[in-house]
Amino acid sequence: MLIPFLIMLREGIEAALIVGLIASYLKQTGRGAWMPTVWVGILLAVAMSLFVGAGLQFASAEFPQKLQELFEAIIGFVAVAVLTSMVFWMRKVSRSIKASLHASVDAALAHSSGQAWALIAMIFFAVAREGVESVFFLLAIFQQSTGSGAPLGALLGVLVAVLLGYGIYVGGVKLNLRRFFRWTGVFVLVVAAGILAGALRSLHEAGIWNHLQTVVFDLSGTLPMDSPVGTVFAGFFGYQDAPSLGAVVAYVLFLAVTLFLFLAPPMARPAVIPSNQPNR
Repeated sequence: MLIPFLIMLREGIEAALIVGLIASYLKQTGRGAWMPTVWVGILLAVAMSLFVGAGLQFASAEFPQKLQELFEAIIGFVAVAVLTSMVFWMRKVSRSIKASLHASVDAALAHSSGQAWALIAMIFFAVAREGVESVFFLLAIFQQSTGSGAPLGALLGVLVAVLLGYGIYVGGVKLNLRRFFRWTGVFVLVVAAGILAGALRSLHEAGIWNHLQTVVFDLSGTLPMDSPVGTVFAGFFGYQDAPSLGAVVAYVLFLAVTLFLFLAPPMARPAVIPSNQPNR
């Protein structure tokens, strides 16, 4: 429950920031009458995300056992790719996202006709990115957990994100977004490493990946995955009570590379020399 809550809280705040920046810019530039159009784009993005998630979930239920394992592996790999790209994308554009969104709004409203559709499309693609990322993550989590805890945690995360996003928009909530995205980024990468190890196990159970299957350690007698502590560890760290060598290598290698790149200080940009300054 806690993992979906934290992930959806982060995704929800990202989406709320995008909508808040656009709404503030429209209001500041005297174009607040376009806000209903903004809501149309948001609702269409949410509907598309729900449709994609429901379609994938219903489709997987019809698969035979082996094919269902393969489907879970594919969803897991896609979720890892999406979560990782999300973390590094936010790290890259966090300083320029405001100017980029303002430029996109100006470009959408600069047309002499079809301004509403251009603005809807711009909002739709900005919000749908967050929605589709969430869909693949939730599918991967729901397939590895049972009960109503995960859906409830995801719903609570979205609700808290909406409240925080509104509070940030009206100025009542001050949040150090740089620190928030940095540490939640580390958390997302740890979760993604666990999903990667789980996807590799699903690929083996589908009969496709049979290499590096030596069991590294076996704690099924002392700390089984279905115990309360094992469930918490599985949610946070992708814990497996009898992991294969391939799963351990994938987990450690993924975390070592991504955490090093994510926590490394950004490269300094070369200074721009004015064109009229003579070369020395």
